[in-house]
Formats: sequence, C-alpha cells, structure tokens
Amino acid sequence: MQNPVLVEVTRGDRVESAHRGMVAVVDGDGNLVMGLGEIELPVYPRSAVKSMQALPLVENGAAAAYGFGNRELAMSCASHSGEPEHVAAAGDMVARAGLSEVDFECGSHWSFYPKVMIEQVRDHNKPDQLFNNCSGKHAGFLCVSCHAGVDHHGYTGYDHFVQEGIRDVMEDLTGAPLGTDVCGYDGCSIPTYAVPLKSIAHGFARMATGVRLGAERAKAAKMLMSACMAEPFYVAGTGRACTELMELAPGRIFVKVGAEGVYCGAIPELGLGIALKCEDGAERAANVMIAAVLAKLLTDDAELSAKLAEMARPKLSNWNKMMVGGLQPAGELA
Repeated sequence: MQNPVLVEVTRGDRVESAHRGMVAVVDGDGNLVMGLGEIELPVYPRSAVKSMQALPLVENGAAAAYGFGNRELAMSCASHSGEPEHVAAAGDMVARAGLSEVDFECGSHWSFYPKVMIEQVRDHNKPDQLFNNCSGKHAGFLCVSCHAGVDHHGYTGYDHFVQEGIRDVMEDLTGAPLGTDVCGYDGCSIPTYAVPLKSIAHGFARMATGVRLGAERAKAAKMLMSACMAEPFYVAGTGRACTELMELAPGRIFVKVGAEGVYCGAIPELGLGIALKCEDGAERAANVMIAAVLAKLLTDDAELSAKLAEMARPKLSNWNKMMVGGLQPAGELA
C-alpha cells in the first residue's frame, strides 16, 4: 500500500512538490474515526509522546513533592525553543530536587529561537544542557528518580528505573509490546520505540478520556494535558505550531510535534486521539496535516474550523517578500 499525497507545495499555479503521509484518529474504545495511509505501520513517535513519558512524574508523587504547577508540567512535556523562560524553568525544576545542569544527560545545542541563538554566537556563549529542547522532559526524569530515592546517574539507559517506568506506561496506553527489537535512541539519548500509528492515537484517546485507565493514571493524564493547554508557550515557544494551535482554542486542543514529521494530539471534548506522520519527515508538511485534521474534526465550531483551515494553508514568500506559492492539504485532507 502506498501512502496518499496529503500535502502539496505550490509555486505560481502549479504543484511543485508533494508529501505523502499517514493519519489515524481513534476514540477511547479504539474505534477508527479517520484512517489515511498505512496506519498499522510502526513509527517512532519521537518527542510527540512526551506527555506519555511524563506520566510517572505525576504518578510517583514527584510533581506534587516539588510543588510543580502547570508551567513545570508543560515543560516536562515540551520540545521548547530554548528561550530564556524555558531555560530558567528547566533549571528551577531540578534545583528543587537539589540538582543542577551538570546532572542532565541530554547534551546541549544552540537555542532554536533565532534571537537567542544570534546572541549566543555573537557573545561566544556556548549553550549548556538547559538550552536543549528536551531539558524540561529530562528535568522531569531527574525528579522522578530523586523522589523515588534511585540513583539518577544513567537515567537515560534502557534498564534504568526511569526508562523502565516509561516503557510500562507506554505499553499500557498503546497496547503495543515494547522491547529491544523496536527500540532506537532519540536525539536526547533516551530510548524511543516504534509503535503502530493507530495504537499511538488510541493511547492519546485513552489519555483524553480515561477509558480503561486506573483512577490515578486517568487523573495524571488529564493533569498533564490540561497543563500543556494552559501553558502552551512552555510546550514549544514563540512562533511554534504547537503553541499557536493550542492558543487558538484554549483548553480544547492538545497537540505535540515530534521529529521526522510526527504529530500526536487529542481533542478532549470529542474524546479523540490523533497520530500522524509525514512520510518523508518534513515538519512543514506535518504542520499542515495536523491543522487540516483538526479543522475536519471540529467542523461543529465553524469559526474555529475556518481558522484551523487557514493555518493549514501557509503562504510562501521569497527574500523580497513576494508571495510565490504556498502549502495546502491534498487528497482526503483537502
């Protein structure tokens, strides 16, 4: 089966490029609401499942013990841009557990936010690990380990207490067995697992609805999703699609991007979970896909659906600010 073309890139009046993809929308009982492409194909969801990976932070009592509110919980699910607020929040989270930047195991990279990155280069200011887009997630991992009284060293390893807990959570939510045969390593050095796209969507539907989850897990899932929707800047950052989509409909849309063209999300009011992947890994196309899917699912709110549909058709301009084309949903997303 060949995945359908779901996004087209235009120049003038012609289609210049095209992106194929897969989309799964599932309800809490596992019923398929929308299925496009090879949705049974295992994919690495990468950072799109950070809210699943953050569940132990709430469930083992660490979040409450360290006084975490919506901002810190959103950071634990974030792929942030390394703006000053993000860096400060990640540092504060581990400081509450008596740790610091040197205890992270995610590595460092330049800020994703152009203004900050330019300042770093100009001032010869080498970024530390707090600027890593995954530092909020790693701060959560460190706090889980410290609160449990487990040595945090090596917390990124497959057999560490922290990663074992994450694996258990994700197996429970998705129903997919996760072992070394489907394990790769993410950019921030933690294990990432290839899971069928439909199973990932079902996991997010269960997080949104609490269907067949224990009371504590259902409460923790709702808390994390609500935190992300309440503090969308801390999930991504200025000008980022995740932040802008959640700001468009406060408290109604949860979305999270992952590397290589993946998005996961949920619409709590409809009890639906979403997982999609642009086949070639292009985030520009994945951004169009998630906005178009949300627009189709939220047609009962005509105004919101229209705004989402507009976000699914970004314009392209050249260096002279001349409009030269754009991206648009194609096929069944059109």
